[in-house]
Amino acid sequence: MSATPHTAGAPGGAPAPASAPRRLSVPEWVREIGPGVWLAGLVVAFFVIAMIVPSLLTSQDPYAVNLSERLMSPSFSHIMGTDQSGRDLYARVVYGARESLLIGLGATALGMAIAIVFGTLAGLGNKWVDGIISRSVEVMFAFPILLLALLFVAVFGPSVTTEIVAVGLGTAPGYARMVRGQVLAVRDSGYVEAARALGHPYGSIVRRHIFPNAMRPLVVVMTLGVGQSIVWASGIAFLGLGVPPPSPEWGALLNAGREYVTQAWWLEVMPGLAIVLFSLSLTTLGRHLQQRLEGGVNR
Repeated sequence: MSATPHTAGAPGGAPAPASAPRRLSVPEWVREIGPGVWLAGLVVAFFVIAMIVPSLLTSQDPYAVNLSERLMSPSFSHIMGTDQSGRDLYARVVYGARESLLIGLGATALGMAIAIVFGTLAGLGNKWVDGIISRSVEVMFAFPILLLALLFVAVFGPSVTTEIVAVGLGTAPGYARMVRGQVLAVRDSGYVEAARALGHPYGSIVRRHIFPNAMRPLVVVMTLGVGQSIVWASGIAFLGLGVPPPSPEWGALLNAGREYVTQAWWLEVMPGLAIVLFSLSLTTLGRHLQQRLEGGVNR
């Protein structure tokens, strides 16, 4: 009877255990991100690249007129078709991301800046200050955002700056109400009361406790507000009060294409699709960020 061979190096003749394959450690928060959030991130990244370096995404000139190719339907040579002047619509959508995103970011930043000033004053001030600011915000709420923006643009004329200011002023009342609510909630919290009991100066309490904790949740609101501002600005441009042609701003593209909607559907669908995709993707990322801050998981 032959002896069973022993594995070298194993104690007692037992075979050496196979080494387990090394697994790369992936942070838990990465594993928790669902495919929808990743897809939304890719869409936002695409338009951010289009805003910063549009030439990486297309070699076409968005302003080059070619009447021999006017109103061509989507094809391999022009994936989004061409407009009434023969310009490549994909190139115009890509280059239009710069102005559209600039309007969205600028209007949100302006609206939030105004809201932080007046919302913080209302939340920290006495009842008279709070009453005056709150009543003023309610009066502004009586007018639709789009109507206020249209009035502003009609008075000062259409331009990128005008759209930023118009949309920013229109969204500021809603943000101001949120800021006031956050400041009031933090002001009456236990850790602020404890800081007061310890004798900390009021200015230090506001700077170190009230303001940072009241502003943190507003990061999500600003993320959602950028997409909303782009939609409002596109609505203004669609009504003919936006950035003048030949700008490729998305709302201006919608306004220019509405006269040809029965002949060339892509002139309305493609810029509209860009607006919807970017706004929806930014909203998805904002919701995911909100759930992360609240301790939830978005799959």
